[in-house]
Amino acid sequence: MNKDVIAIGCDHAGFPYKGEVTDLLKNLNNKVINMGTDSLESVDYPDFIHPVAEQIESGAAKFGIIICGSGNGVAMTANKHEAVRAAVCWNSELAALARKHNDANVLSIPARFVSKEVALDMVKTFLSTDFEGGRHQRRVDKIALKIG
Repeated sequence: MNKDVIAIGCDHAGFPYKGEVTDLLKNLNNKVINMGTDSLESVDYPDFIHPVAEQIESGAAKFGIIICGSGNGVAMTANKHEAVRAAVCWNSELAALARKHNDANVLSIPARFVSKEVALDMVKTFLSTDFEGGRHQRRVDKIALKIG
């Protein structure tokens, strides 16, 4: 598996998964940038997800892992950033397709709907799957809305 820099962020619902995901990432020899949160205390997810997306935009991180209860709020937040393609996944097949066909650079995990085992498997799959390019590149090039 590639040794990459990966930014991770979550809200309180995602926090119980963040530690094990971080450990997995480090065990795979990736550098991890922790953007928080670091407790079960209720927080507003955009406060932690915009910084993950900014790490992607700046080039400081190659990938992001974001976690909340449904995976939706954090993905919506991250996808406001032009350089981010966040995919909500609930199994490894979707994680693989998000990379192969959409060149997703952020994996959004719905902690209330997948087990930790599934979440960890999705992370491994996401990081070990390459973008296929080809006909998919044309479509990916049309995703970002460029203003101006």
